[in-house]
Order: sequence, then C-alpha cells, then structure tokens
Amino acid sequence: MDLTILYRGPLASCDYDCPYCPFAKRRDSREQLRADRAALERFTAWAAAQTGDRLSVLFTPWGEGLVRSWYRRAIVELSRLPHVGRVAIQTNLGGRTDWLADADREKVALWCTYHPGQTPYERFLGSCGKLSALGVRHSVGVVGLDGHLDEARRLRADLPPEVYLWVNAAEGHTYTDEEADRWTDLDPLFPYSRYPHSSAGLPCRTGESVISVDGDGTVRRCHFVPAELGNLYDGSYRRALGPRGCPLEVCDCHIGYVHLETLPLYDVFAGGVLERIPARPLRIPLPGGAVPAVATRPLLPLITP
Repeated sequence: MDLTILYRGPLASCDYDCPYCPFAKRRDSREQLRADRAALERFTAWAAAQTGDRLSVLFTPWGEGLVRSWYRRAIVELSRLPHVGRVAIQTNLGGRTDWLADADREKVALWCTYHPGQTPYERFLGSCGKLSALGVRHSVGVVGLDGHLDEARRLRADLPPEVYLWVNAAEGHTYTDEEADRWTDLDPLFPYSRYPHSSAGLPCRTGESVISVDGDGTVRRCHFVPAELGNLYDGSYRRALGPRGCPLEVCDCHIGYVHLETLPLYDVFAGGVLERIPARPLRIPLPGGAVPAVATRPLLPLITP
C-alpha cells in the first residue's frame, strides 16, 4: 500500500512570535516535550516496521520541530528506510542545517517559511543557501500580508530561480484584485490560496491514500476533519481506508486542498506534493482563464464557493 502520512504530535512550542500565529512564543513544559519525543519515537519505530508498504511522511508540527533533536533524528532515520519515499517537514528554518548531511538527500525535503521581523533576512537567506549547497530539496514561502511584500520581492530576487517561492493567503484577509495580482506576480499559484475551495462531497485522497496521525496514533482523514478512522498502532485504521467525499463545506489550507481530486495540484506538484515543490518547468494556468506566458497545457480552474 502507498500511504502518505501527515504527522502532528503534541509539540506546540515555537521560538518565533508571529502575530498571525496562535502558537507564537508558546513554551512546552519538560513533561510535554518528553511526551512529544516519546510519541515521535513510537511513530518512527512503527514506520520502520512497515516494510510491506510504501510510505511518505510530512511533519506538520504546531510548533517548530527542527530545534528539537528528536525531529532531526527522526527525519534522518526515516529518510534512510528503503520503503520511505519522501520525508519532509514544515519549518521556520531557524535552526542549524548541517545535520541534513547525514540524511538521504534524495528523499528528505523542507517546506520553509520566512517570517519577516522574526529572524534577520540575511540569516534566513543564508540558511536557504546552505540547503542548496547540501542538495536538499526545499520550497520557501511567506504569508501574504502587505507588510511582507517588499521582503518577499527581495527574497524572490535573491533565491535561485529553481527554488519555488510560495505565498499563503493570510487567514481572514480579503484581497482586492490589485493586491492579489501583486502576490501572483511572485507566486503564480497564489490564486489557489486566495479563496477557500468548495469541497462538500467532492472526492479527496485523504482517508484513502493520505491520512493524518496525532501523537497517540489516532488516525483521521486529515487535520481538519475530527472524525476518527481508527488507530495507527493497532492497525484498526486500515479497515476504514477508502474513497470518500469531503464532509466539510470548504477547504482553505494548502495541506488539505492539495489532495482534492477536483484540483490539478497533484499534476502541478508531481514529485513534490509534500514539500510544496512544483514540477519543473512551472506550467500553471491561473484560475479565471488568465494563462501566464510559461503555461503550455490546460489544467482545471480554481473551485470557489
């Protein structure tokens, strides 16, 4: 079985103080950190034993995982398992990167977010450069707030052209067409983030080939649907896997809507779905009919309420 797992343990602490994040500067107690470490080690041991499956893993912690040694170790260990095809993590890239030299760099990948005001620009850009020098696949992105635009433009100019710069629409923010165009100039895929996607009853890969797992091993179809499918460690989730429509009215987060079968994003990100890296060359028609000069093939339009 080919299975993609979005793992989110109890870790909720972060070293940044982003005003748009409810987990900014949150501190976990020693007991909470020990519990998170134990949960991750249990998950890693489980993954290592699944030699009959083909696994891909994306870590999506509420907090920052790579400042914790157990996340770095888990990524290295998972990347070296022959039945793991990809292991990736969402990160603010605030920690060191030299440990990635021990990972299988054909499999490991980072989904990096730049938070202006939280880390010096040159430090973040330098960390990106180290990833490139190590040969580690990575995408880089920002939250699409007005105050971030100049920094985002600077980042796009300074990053190698092969590094994809993504832009997330700010939660609760409404963009005028003029504002959206400015962000789309940086990220041709921004229109997919601008609006929530109608999803009620539509086919989605989550719950069939993609699952969400928490620190206790509880399996759900995705992070945004609370209904449980079973438990990872007793194998009960397997009986519940199968095609199913989305029970939510809309889906507004990339790690959710990327798996909707009604969107073309598995084609756009072919080979890089977990780390949010588009297939190259980037050939993306925009929703609403506008097609960039680089686009050469039609894809489905954006689906909005």
